[in-house]
Amino acid sequence: MPFKVEMHTDIGIHKETNQDSMCVKEAQTDKGSILFAVICDGMGGLEKGEVASATIINAFSNWFEKELPYQLSKGNAYNDIRYCWGRMIKKQNQNIADYGRKNHIQLGSTITAMLFFEDGKYLIGHVGDSRAYRVTENVIEMLTQDQTVVAREIKLGRLTPEEAERDPRRNVLLQCIGASKIVEPDFAEGNYASGECYMLCSDGFRHVVSTDEIKETFAPSQNTDEKAMKENIIRLIELNKEREETDNISAILIRVI
Repeated sequence: MPFKVEMHTDIGIHKETNQDSMCVKEAQTDKGSILFAVICDGMGGLEKGEVASATIINAFSNWFEKELPYQLSKGNAYNDIRYCWGRMIKKQNQNIADYGRKNHIQLGSTITAMLFFEDGKYLIGHVGDSRAYRVTENVIEMLTQDQTVVAREIKLGRLTPEEAERDPRRNVLLQCIGASKIVEPDFAEGNYASGECYMLCSDGFRHVVSTDEIKETFAPSQNTDEKAMKENIIRLIELNKEREETDNISAILIRVI
């Protein structure tokens, strides 16, 4: 099942560097197309966040080129890839932490990675508060869960979603690759279908725009080709900037044909 993909990143209106990193790769197998997308958000308050996010992207890009073909040739690819991603994330957590200690700096990154298999299934690996969404003509569904203090408080019933939007701990992460002693990534699996759109974004993309605005802009009927997809990503990024979003702003949009 082929895909159309566009992505865009913007430094935003306040930051001096863009600490977001993204990557999309596609490959053909004898069973069909495989698409891999990953987005990492270097920690805005920590030094050298762009180093952390780019390091993780490079590791996953190398995995796609060198290890994925072998894993797909085996019978239990889903479990093998999930285990491999977990191992890679923990290794990068250690490597980035070691780099920080050696250079006397703090740095870290989130990750949301999504792999679309040839058989209509997907796998998501996730740490932090970057997000993945599924968008149909009538529905938008968040496929990841934020690993933040306020998300935990909502789950425990101590905050409402409305209170969380105003809570000063809104951006405090429970886990961060490179800055947490132990990292345990979340994983999600599901099925995708022709005509759906999927979106991965850094947290700067969705703080000041509503879920309805994302749904309307990324509805499949509004994203029939790459030109429209690119224009719609940029439209929401510019809207974020108009509303004075303070972070870097990045998104990847995928349409299943």
